[in-house]
Amino acid sequence: MSPMPDEPYLTVKDLTAGYGGPPIIEGICLEARPGAITAIVGPNGAGKSTLMKAIAGVIRPAAGEIRVCGKITTGLTANKLVARGMAYVPQVANVFPSLTVVENLEMGGYTRKSGVKARIEELYTLFPDLRAAARRPAGALSGGQRNMLAMARGLMSDPKVLLVDEPTAGMAPKFETAVWEHIVQIRQTGVAVLVVEQNTRRTLAYADWAYVLVLGKNRLSGSPAQLLNDEEVVALYIGGGA
Repeated sequence: MSPMPDEPYLTVKDLTAGYGGPPIIEGICLEARPGAITAIVGPNGAGKSTLMKAIAGVIRPAAGEIRVCGKITTGLTANKLVARGMAYVPQVANVFPSLTVVENLEMGGYTRKSGVKARIEELYTLFPDLRAAARRPAGALSGGQRNMLAMARGLMSDPKVLLVDEPTAGMAPKFETAVWEHIVQIRQTGVAVLVVEQNTRRTLAYADWAYVLVLGKNRLSGSPAQLLNDEEVVALYIGGGA
């Protein structure tokens, strides 16, 4: 049973994880709600991508609890999490470069019992550039188009929760804007979007709620307005960049 509309689709409590040595993230708590963009920001080395990998089942948490739509998913592998309503778009290696756009989308719909073509048509409406490039190999797309394809492929399974790691890394500002506009459109479909980004100010311009990670731990959380109105927070964790 899905949670009520005002309840989070994703809940993380006291999550600790790493790669076999000392933990990279420790005691992390967060929520992501339906129809909202929740951002994870913070300085380099804060553990943002490690947190995403632990939630997404890429690495196994050492402690803590993860719930998707109220059901415990802690320790489940990534493929099992798809069936539970989660999709993960990593920063790199997020498409199959030798497959065409439509073949990538078909791969994303492997858990569907029916309606693959209809879902692809819906996503072409959300991502018009992909329709025009449907028969092109994904490896021939621009960086921005590849990221849009990766998000669309994740959406093929009709997830409740979409995890997106650094969707605009290395892009020119005009392409960053296009990617963010698509993320906003995804939010409007009722999905809970959790985004990790380096460009804190730009991320806060689109997010509904944000968590600031520092040295692997929750340091702050709040609405973008709250965080940007705190001079000490801006000076220490956000900076003056655009």
